[in-house]
Parts: sequence; C-alpha cells; structure tokens
Amino acid sequence: MKYVLMFCETEQWEKDWAAMDQAGRDAGFAKVQDWLARYSDKITHNRKLSDAHTATTVRLEAEGPLVTDGPFVEGKEVVSGYVEVEVADLDEALRMAKDWPACPLVEIRPVLM
Repeated sequence: MKYVLMFCETEQWEKDWAAMDQAGRDAGFAKVQDWLARYSDKITHNRKLSDAHTATTVRLEAEGPLVTDGPFVEGKEVVSGYVEVEVADLDEALRMAKDWPACPLVEIRPVLM
C-alpha cells in the first residue's frame, strides 16, 4: 500500500535549525541521508520543498480562479518535504515516521491512485 509521509517544520524547529552551526546542520543532513538510504527499498519518490513563502495558491471560486501568494493556510507548521513509500500497511509507515531524524512532525496519508 502506498502512503505519503509529509515532513512538517515547526516554528521552534526552524529557530533551532537557524541557531545551529554548519557542523550541526551537516550532521542533520547526514542523518536524513542515512534515513533515506535505510528505507530506499520502500521509497518510490521523495522531494524537499522550497520554503512556504514561495508557494502560490489558486482557489477555484465561482467567480473564477483567485491566485494568491503564499500557502493555502498560514500556520506555524509547514510541509517542507515528502516521501512516497510502498509498504505493507500503516504500521510499517508509522515505524518509518518514528525513525525520521529531522523536523518533528510527520503526517501520513494513504495514496488512493
């Protein structure tokens, strides 16, 4: 079954990351690369997203499309990347999410098509 694990940065996580020196950031990136390599047989697709302020949102209103700058919801927690995985079930996806070494929030959703 396919799931998408969406990695969300929190306001505190962003502050902690910004305060970190380059060696700390390099160690963090290395942990993420290790995680991706460990689960490479399960991951079918992955991407890191640009910062939320670069988003463009299109609302399909009755009067016509409304295009605005920024994410569809202003929030203190923003999706910063994702992986699509092929696993046996939600429990396996949960085990992977619990090992995620970076930002502290992971949302898991089944892929329907």
